[in-house]
Amino acid sequence: MVPIPPPLLAAAAGLAQRLVTPHAGPTSKPRALTAGVVTLASMSMAGGATSRFRRGGTTVDPIHPDRASTLVTTGPNALTRNPMYVGLAGVLVANAVRRGSWLALLPAAGFVVWIDRLQIAPEEAALRGIFGEEYEDYCAAVPRWLDRRSLEALRR
Repeated sequence: MVPIPPPLLAAAAGLAQRLVTPHAGPTSKPRALTAGVVTLASMSMAGGATSRFRRGGTTVDPIHPDRASTLVTTGPNALTRNPMYVGLAGVLVANAVRRGSWLALLPAAGFVVWIDRLQIAPEEAALRGIFGEEYEDYCAAVPRWLDRRSLEALRR
């Protein structure tokens, strides 16, 4: 299987959201505000992680995790092992909120399942091969997605 770049996959999910909710009405102010806050937080997480990767001199290319040269564990990567994917998923959730449709969450969920099974699993195998025990320790301490440990890390 040829890997699909995750931003392209997220864009396809966004298009699918539009297709499954063709008659979404006008966005209310509360939905617009909620969607805006979720989008801002999601983009901040993804952008912060990208910035840390670049400062660390390692690749941000998800198609070639074998090119990783530094294990980034700080900033957003202290909350989740996949802040860039969490950010993309968050933008899709924000779009569903903006559209005011529970049905629009289905493409977001599809994106998460695809990324979790077909993108992250091979990435993690490559990173285990490169960083060994250091990566295993990181996996034990930081969740793949966001969970209670993420909230605890935010409080510190």
